[in-house]
Amino acid sequence: MDEKTIPPNEEQERNQSEPAEASNDELEKLRQDLESVRKTKDEVFDRLQRVYADYANFQKRVPKNIADSVAYEKERFIRSFLPVLDNLDRTLREARSAQNAEPVLQGVQIIRDQMLAILKSHGVEPLEAMNEKFDPERHEAMLRRSEPDQEDNLVLEEFQKGYTLGGRVIRPSRVAINKVQAPPEAGKSEARNTNRETNAKGQEPQIQDEAKPA
Repeated sequence: MDEKTIPPNEEQERNQSEPAEASNDELEKLRQDLESVRKTKDEVFDRLQRVYADYANFQKRVPKNIADSVAYEKERFIRSFLPVLDNLDRTLREARSAQNAEPVLQGVQIIRDQMLAILKSHGVEPLEAMNEKFDPERHEAMLRRSEPDQEDNLVLEEFQKGYTLGGRVIRPSRVAINKVQAPPEAGKSEARNTNRETNAKGQEPQIQDEAKPA
């Protein structure tokens, strides 16, 4: 049986058409990939534009929001003190017709307690100083006394009350402290050391010795 033979011209045309079909498939795939990349690029660009617009609006809103918050807190703080002012006015009016000072003192005490309650609601607390050990972080020594029957560096008197805000000292208590005199045999250098106290800033405070009566 004779084998079927392909004419040379037909075989040559078939070999030429196969690479052409492969090139067309690759071009179509490249077109699809390019279209996908363009679509992704457009989506990312649109998203970036929205983010930029949101950020620009955020930058415009922040200063206004801060200003509004400050104004609101200021108003809230002032409004909380208005009842104190009302009570003070009422006490002053009653003081003019009071027969004795006791009602006036009671009214002043009520106003003071009211102010302390308002300050406490804002995180302000008074410092305890009397009969406390001197603490340069919380106390400012204004006067130095010598009471041998009391503990050394003990706060003996409070001239001005100190306060904290959120646990941080915003004003130290001004106090008088006890300094027990060192024995004569202890030497001058030791006596100088016991008479030195440093304040919260690490500087030596200007402390006056209480004048002894003649």
